[in-house]
Amino acid sequence: MGSYKSKEANAAGRYAYTPEENAIWGELFDRQMAALQGKMAPDFLRGVGELGLTNRAVPQVADVSARLAALTGAGVVGVPALIAPAQFFTLLSQRKFPVATFLRRREDIDYIEEPDIFHEVFGHCPLLTDPDYAAFIENFGRRASELGERYKWRMFRLFWFTVEFGMIRTPDGIRGFGAGIASSPAEVAHAMSGRAEMLPFDLLTVFRTPYRIDIVQPVYFVIDTFAALASALTADVGAIIDEAKALGDLPARFEKAA
Repeated sequence: MGSYKSKEANAAGRYAYTPEENAIWGELFDRQMAALQGKMAPDFLRGVGELGLTNRAVPQVADVSARLAALTGAGVVGVPALIAPAQFFTLLSQRKFPVATFLRRREDIDYIEEPDIFHEVFGHCPLLTDPDYAAFIENFGRRASELGERYKWRMFRLFWFTVEFGMIRTPDGIRGFGAGIASSPAEVAHAMSGRAEMLPFDLLTVFRTPYRIDIVQPVYFVIDTFAALASALTADVGAIIDEAKALGDLPARFEKAA
């Protein structure tokens, strides 16, 4: 994470952001809201408004959590940075999304390797206003916790191809819903360019598909509805992962990292 350091909350649970950080948030917010029109799921764009996110200042974790609690019983928890998978899954199973509290500097405004509060709150939280999506997050955390260590990397593939880079069918065509699309100008342009491969969402295929974190995605999985996504986890996920392991990974659609 380089020289970035997570912020600590004060006694009232608030985080202090500088005028420069508020300005960077505002620039990121305005840029992405302009870029996402007609490209992200309407549910996402509606959720931005329901959370009261604006270009004025970095939002407070406590305020976002309170709004989510009132809407879907979801919430967010400020965390120091990357956390252990077991803790991550446990929080999700409680319908709580862990969020990093630092914001990228201006020199990193286009890309930062580790998720910051813009990625976490602007990218992830708007869809937590949708009851079916919030149910998927909770059920994902519960299933991942139950399955344990041997299954965690395949479960991270499911997270990657849905929560981070998922696409959804809408009456107006395929739109993005993943946070990695919502918070990245390059990713949303690529996802909607017509050059990327779009596959129907299927758990077995997802569990067999490798990915790289440092490139725009060559393939995306498309869900029909958030309700269908949530219901996918009623399947025997462990058995499907076992089958995926037995069959082996599908050929990578990218070059290996140097």
